[in-house]
Amino acid sequence: MPELPEVETVCRQLEPELAGRRIERLEVLDERWSRPVAPAELEAAVGGRAIEGLGRRGKYLLLALDGGRTLVMHLRMTGNLVLVEGGAKLDPSEGRRLYEGERSTSERHLRARFALDDGRELWFTDPRRFGEAFLVDDAELKARFKRLGVEPLSGEFTPEALGEIAAGRTVPLKSFLLDQSGVAGVGNIYADEALFRARLHPLSPAGSMRFEHHEALRDAVVAALEAGIEGGGASIDDYRDGHGEKGTMQDEFLVHTREGEPCPRCGGAIARIAVAGRSTYYCPSCQVRLPRRRPARRSA
Repeated sequence: MPELPEVETVCRQLEPELAGRRIERLEVLDERWSRPVAPAELEAAVGGRAIEGLGRRGKYLLLALDGGRTLVMHLRMTGNLVLVEGGAKLDPSEGRRLYEGERSTSERHLRARFALDDGRELWFTDPRRFGEAFLVDDAELKARFKRLGVEPLSGEFTPEALGEIAAGRTVPLKSFLLDQSGVAGVGNIYADEALFRARLHPLSPAGSMRFEHHEALRDAVVAALEAGIEGGGASIDDYRDGHGEKGTMQDEFLVHTREGEPCPRCGGAIARIAVAGRSTYYCPSCQVRLPRRRPARRSA
């Protein structure tokens, strides 16, 4: 769960704050965050570096550093990257912030922190500890992400491109959208929202779409993602933006998590099914299930 809108929100908020700052030191408080690289090795490689910018590729955050290297971070299910005021002491052996009184949720789940040259700190928190970070030479970035698909907010994401990606695919549309090798950054929430906007059933075979469906789904994916960004992301569970605030997109869902509630389009009841092991919300009345297309016969 943070998906493209959540990661993009953090990126847009923090990039102006971080560009030009220097990382005085990095403290890795959970060895799983930098695995298989030892915490001390990553700390030495990042500490003292100037930050040239913060970008995004799919669901990855890219912290560009001087010297031609980029620290790549993935929030996974429950990670957050938050800019906070600094000044407190840390006990690296415990991986926890020390202070008087009860620890806040963010402080309990602190996995790494960057001490910046202006006195502020950048925290990576993660209750479930699936988040990760790794350092990549800039010359190798493109190759590192070669398996990621097209960026849905880029000019390359056209109906024609979507049709080429989906051609011959028999997997359900929901699974197709979750596959990061096709369209990068879409996850469970925005796949549901996009399919509803496109009026397409989540179990329709991806390869069954025709050009009008490619157009509808392309526009729907972009609209769903842009709505998420406008709402600052969706805070269903642990997600917080770059300033530690909750997003509001969860209050604007059209179908996601709204099982049994009336469809905003037709008034019918929203249903929930499991697709690829993920809870999937849709309107059985509005979203058309496309038949499987038979392969064209070869001429003799």
